This record gives sequence, C-alpha cells and structure tokens, in this order.
Amino acid sequence: MEPTNHHADGATKVELIAATTRAPAADKAILFTGERGSGLMIDAVTISIPPDAKREIGQVQWPKRLPPDPHKEFATVAVDPIESRQEGEAWLKTHVPESRRVLVFVHGFNNLYEEAVYRFAQIVHDSKADVVPVVFTWPSRGTVFDYNYDKESTNYSRDALEDLLTQIARNPAVGEVTVMAHSMGTWLAVEALRQMAIRNGGIDPKIGNVILAAPDLDVDVFSRQYQSFGDKPPHFTLFVSRDDRALTLSKRISGNVERLGHIDPTQEPYRSQLEMAGISVLDLTKLKSGDPLNHGKFAESPEVVRLIGDRLIAGQAVTDSAVGLGESLGAVAIGASTTVGQAASTVISTPIAIFDPRTRRSYSRQWMLLGNSAGNTLGSAGEALIPAQP
Repeated sequence: MEPTNHHADGATKVELIAATTRAPAADKAILFTGERGSGLMIDAVTISIPPDAKREIGQVQWPKRLPPDPHKEFATVAVDPIESRQEGEAWLKTHVPESRRVLVFVHGFNNLYEEAVYRFAQIVHDSKADVVPVVFTWPSRGTVFDYNYDKESTNYSRDALEDLLTQIARNPAVGEVTVMAHSMGTWLAVEALRQMAIRNGGIDPKIGNVILAAPDLDVDVFSRQYQSFGDKPPHFTLFVSRDDRALTLSKRISGNVERLGHIDPTQEPYRSQLEMAGISVLDLTKLKSGDPLNHGKFAESPEVVRLIGDRLIAGQAVTDSAVGLGESLGAVAIGASTTVGQAASTVISTPIAIFDPRTRRSYSRQWMLLGNSAGNTLGSAGEALIPAQP
C-alpha cells in the first residue's frame, strides 16, 4: 500500500475513504495489520486502476512485485490521514457528486487491509457508481484458520461502524447512503444498523438501501435483527447462491442452520417471508464464477457489478430489463415488469433470477393482459413464477 510515483496513461484514479479498526503496522507498505486497534482510523486513499483495455472487468490486477506497474496492475497513489471529524466532513463535502450518494462497503472474512481497499476500488470503478466511496475495514487476519477471531472482530467493530454511518448521514452534503456488505461483513453491517435503530428509535432515513452479498448470517438471527429496524427499514437486497461453498462450510460449523446467502428464495418459508418484508433477492446460483468457492460472484461478474452501479445503489426496483435481456445475462423476475415472450426465453436458461416484490403487481397485470394471446404455452411457468395475490 505504499504510494508509488509511477503513472500510466489511460489509468483511472479512484479516490475513497478507508476507515478501519485495525492496528497500524510498523511497515508503511502494509499500513494496517489484522490485529485490533484502539479506535477508528481514517485515511483518504487514491488507487490507480489500469486501462480497461489491459484488464478483465470484475477482477483486481494484484501487484506481483513492488513497486507495482500501473500500466497493468492496481497501485496506491496517495494515502492521506484524516485526523479529525472536521477534516472528514470537509473531504466528504468536496467529493460528493451530483447524486449526493455515499456508498459504504464492509468486506468479508479472510481479508487483508489492502485486499479490502483494492477490491472496493475495483467495484466502484467497474460499476461506474456515482457515489462517494467509503470502505470500512475491520480486523481480519486474512487466513481461513482464524474464522472465530474474525467473527469476534466484527463484534469488536460494531460501535465504530455505527458511529461512522451516523456521522456520514448527518453531513448536510450527503443526500443518501447505501450500505453494501459481503460475507461475514454482513453480520457487522446488520448489527451496526440494529444498534442504531435501538439507540435512536430507528435507522437514519438517509440510509435508504442495504445490499448484502453472500450474507454469512444465520437466517433465524437475521429475522430477529430485521424486526428491530422499526416500521421504516431501509430497502434490503440480497445476493444469494446455493453453490456457495464457503457458506456451505459456515452452515456446517454453525449448528447446520441455513445461512441467509445460501437460501432458495423460491421455496417456503423464505419466499413468503421475503415478500412480506419487501426484500429483493438476486439468485446467482446459475452464474458462472472464476472463484472456486463461488463466494465472490457479486464483485467478479461484470453484469452484476454494472447492476450495482446502475440500479441497486440508487434503490431502484430491479427488473429483467435492468440487467440486459438479450445480452449475456438473463433474468427470471418474480414481481418484475416483463413480457410473456421475455419470460419464456428466460425460464429455459437463466444465470440470474431476480425477485423484487416492489414491482410484483406490475408484473402480474402484464401477465394477465398478455396471457390470452400467449395461449397455454406458458401457463405452468406463469403459475410457478407468480405468487397468489392477497
């Protein structure tokens, strides 16, 4: 993470805030260790990303040696400590885009500091999200053998994340906040929001959207957490995948209770519960991934990353048209606006299934209007896709 003076024509710079509860490292090239620090430390970090023509979208081109080659590798350009709340507020004010949106990312299990920062920079760049990027990185030792240590580190960091979210939401320059978390980081994010709701009687209304990718959360516990959010919770979107091997292992070592990121959203009781709560679900089970554990699909798939930038951060309803039918990505949408012809093409083979209860009624109306002309060809598919109307 030591800044380099080398630059590359065509490279893109991503400026972000990195907030951490990790302990500082003696080696400035590392910046922070996997041990627990005494408080929250914040830096303004600038990352250089190679030209798109020289990289695969959805992937981080990790430096093979130091200093990195910015022509083909990610590189740190600047690290500037933010030493007061006033400095942080000023940085936010000068970097807030026209959308006035902030995206706060909480990484998952087994992540070093630099891995969390570079991965988030990749997501921001590839999604083309019009946001101020903030990554919250907690003390993970970056090894699969420290699962329990990492889990306790998320608990250790709850207060700090809650305070960070509160301060961001209170900034007058900020209009809306989206929280996106991955894997074990979803526990930390949901717990911080739960604390905020209990402490203040609800979650700050500026926090309008929460995206949980491959959530390593006990489904029973999440149900109770969600109930604590009050009458006006943020809109939640889940990325799930039944072939996620990391969550399969987590389930085994957690009393064999299903993990939230491993559910089949078409099956009961999940289907009804998700619809009642208004929670959107993107099922990535059929989406191919270069990750042998199938645990990082949300960040590695160019289509999903674009969807994050185009729709989810803005809290828009997700439909099949939003992810580009006719391209390499298909979608079956329960409650999503579509046509019978489109549904026919996607029922057969679909990498992603989308379940968005907010547009369910629109979908049902279109199906009824077009059903007669379609005959009985799609009758069984329609019954399977559309839940009974209350």
